[in-house]
Order: sequence, then C-alpha cells, then structure tokens
Amino acid sequence: MIDEELQQWQEHTEDLIAALVEDGTNEEVHHTIEHHFSSVDFDVLEKAAITAFKNGFEIEEPEEAELENGDKVFAFDIVTEQALDFDIIFDETKKMFELAKQCKVDYDGWGTYFEE
Repeated sequence: MIDEELQQWQEHTEDLIAALVEDGTNEEVHHTIEHHFSSVDFDVLEKAAITAFKNGFEIEEPEEAELENGDKVFAFDIVTEQALDFDIIFDETKKMFELAKQCKVDYDGWGTYFEE
C-alpha cells in the first residue's frame, strides 16, 4: 500500500515525464534529476544533507530562501543522472521521500531540464 503523499509524488513523476516527452525532450539521453529538500531549521537540514552524502548521494550546497509569505526556509538538492524512465525515477523518488521522512525534512519533489 502506497501512502497518500507518496501517491502524489507518483502522479507528479508520471505527469512530469509525460510533459517532457510531449514537449520533445530527448528520451535517449540521461537527464539531470534534482530532488529538492527543505526545512525551516538549518541544523536539521544540514544533518539531512550529511546523511544523504554519507549514503553516497551528490548534494548541492544548502541555501537560504524566502517564501512568498516572507518566511525563511533552508534547502538543498540531491542531483542524479537518470534515464527518463518512470520506474527508475519513481524508485529514486521513493528513496528520497523516505530519506526526508527519516531526517524530518520536507521532500519538495524533483525536477529536470529539457534535453535536446
């Protein structure tokens, strides 16, 4: 049984891949996948980044951002290179979702870039 929030990430993955394919992205090349994590507590976010690094993931430097309502949030990305394949990317998404839960940070989904 898949939980409701993970179900939303499954739909996000299906929709984003479909939109990229419809727009004509090159399905034959690997895409840079950026998984987004955030927390209002920098120390908690930093511990999550360290955990991700120790688990072999490539992480981007944590940054501070301001939300539309003016609140501050801290964020970092885990970057991978993957084929634009639902099973591969959703499996990775599940791992990222579980990492976020384990580390008590928010998983804000993933994104990628159009490839020629």
